[in-house]
Amino acid sequence: MEIKENVINNIKNARRGFALTGAGISAPSGIPTFRGEDGFWRNKDPYELASPSGFKKDPQLVWDWYNERRFNIREAGPNPAHYAIKEIGDSFEKFVIITQNVDNLHQQAGSKDVLELHGNIFGNKCNLCGKIFNNVESKEVPHCDVCDGLIRPDVIWFGEALSSDVLKEAWRWTENSDICLVIGTSAVVQPASYLPILARENGAFIMEINKSRTVISPYVDESIIGDVSIILPELARLRLSSL
Repeated sequence: MEIKENVINNIKNARRGFALTGAGISAPSGIPTFRGEDGFWRNKDPYELASPSGFKKDPQLVWDWYNERRFNIREAGPNPAHYAIKEIGDSFEKFVIITQNVDNLHQQAGSKDVLELHGNIFGNKCNLCGKIFNNVESKEVPHCDVCDGLIRPDVIWFGEALSSDVLKEAWRWTENSDICLVIGTSAVVQPASYLPILARENGAFIMEINKSRTVISPYVDESIIGDVSIILPELARLRLSSL
């Protein structure tokens, strides 16, 4: 695998940075991407499975689907890309992972500073009062012990706003980073896809790592096309060898 000299220099010399990760970083774990040929959305209507209206229409269908996803994620576990980005991040003075994923695999790989734009699939909350529930294991849709509302996954669904606090923190990193790694994301979902653009406007070196080119490819400094589970460990090796 050939890595260009400017990529090597930037990955070695950066001191503050962030990674924006999408479903592609978890694909080598065996977790399908949402928009790929074998994605979770294939043969399913996403608005029935991941929207407030879908949950209202058939809460048990939604709960069953998320239980299946939770089981698949537990069985899969982190892959070399997750561990590599953890190693890279640990070597920086300041580094954060800003992820669009809800699978918790960055944390399982040991990463501590993770901003979850779309929530966490292993968290739950009451659909009415918002009370947080952890470690809910139930085949049937559970009810809140405060207001008797239905409990749902604590993730961001279609039509819902991102956490303003998480988004504010993500914006802050675009203003204070030497480098941004865009990993395994189609770069079509806003506002996440704008973060690398804003970081570049603030002087950061933007590196895309993906299995194919995306809509953001023309706007990054370098794209490395290939398997993220191979590329990221090599970047980690280069980074750590310079310290």
